Amino acid sequence: MQVILALEDGRIFRGQGYGAPAECLGEVVFNTSLTGYQEIATDPSYAGQIVVLTNPQIGNYGTNQADNEAARPFIEGLIVREFSAISSNWRSEQVTDEYMERYKIPVLAEIDTRALVRHLRDKGVMRGIISSQVEDPNALVERARLIRKMEGTDLARVVSTKSSYQFDSADGRNQTGDPYLPEVTADASEAKLHVIAYDFGIKQNILRMLTREGCRVTVVPAETTAEEALGLKPDGIFLSNGPGDPEPVQYAVKAIRDMMGRVPIFGICLGHQLCGLALGGRTYKLKFGHHGGNHPVRNNFTGKVEITAHNHNFAVDPDSVNANEVELTHVDLNDQTLEGLRHKTLPLFSVQYHPEAAPGPHDSHYLFRDFRKMMEAWKG
Repeated sequence: MQVILALEDGRIFRGQGYGAPAECLGEVVFNTSLTGYQEIATDPSYAGQIVVLTNPQIGNYGTNQADNEAARPFIEGLIVREFSAISSNWRSEQVTDEYMERYKIPVLAEIDTRALVRHLRDKGVMRGIISSQVEDPNALVERARLIRKMEGTDLARVVSTKSSYQFDSADGRNQTGDPYLPEVTADASEAKLHVIAYDFGIKQNILRMLTREGCRVTVVPAETTAEEALGLKPDGIFLSNGPGDPEPVQYAVKAIRDMMGRVPIFGICLGHQLCGLALGGRTYKLKFGHHGGNHPVRNNFTGKVEITAHNHNFAVDPDSVNANEVELTHVDLNDQTLEGLRHKTLPLFSVQYHPEAAPGPHDSHYLFRDFRKMMEAWKG
């Protein structure tokens, strides 16, 4: 199946099609992780995006249900150099090609992904279409230019759960798989802390990490008000990752402002950006974003450098937050992007990167322990 990628600037890439024989459109971004293509595909933060993977071999270890970060893939499409038609791993339950076809995700392979990534780095991420309708690529380019831009788009309410639910801590205990963290709780009945997790596109491993810290987790929809969340009598509020532009997610910004100082708050990725907005800051769109599992981030308090996993297109402007109220805790050493902040007097902190990285480095797992200690101190 011959397939092409048409970008809004007129650049065309031709290759071989796999997965679903369907057309897809979205913002084209690239991820530099060496592994974890299934976790990337099922991360709700990628809603509205076509993902290019820089690792040249994809699909060779297959797929399995345990590695899903959500119930289904959220990427619009996948672009790779070499796509394996077989699985070579004892954990594999389904060949990756069949998995993508099952969830109607088109895959474009056998193109020069190095050239595509270099183009995106030079020009910035852009809108594109993957299609098997190759007769008139110029028409696809024109259609790509009509795709809604990510700026100003609220996707959090689209991917969020529609109703609250209790996360199964036994599932979290069994699947975290981190030998460096002790078992803290056996099930929800033994958990001493109650966390309300706002679902803006939450990943399963975040929930597993919270349960490992002795938390009973209730997941709530993105548009839950502060009073509704506080009415559940939480010991802490967690703000999840998610897709799209943080600026239009004003319902969450208002909820955060209403909860600040009333309960400990911890945010990751989109949750971090929303904290920045709630604290009076601004956000902006990066040229090509951060997507990968090897970004060096410096902890400004310890001086240590953490290797971290990233997946974000927007960032908080460090000059926009009030230095009298907010401390800048982490910075990306590649481009000096703000990667973490905390309030000087209120129990609130957040990070732009993903300390729960699955798969990925374990350097930042301590942040979940910091959140637990903050809740314990507040509760005490």
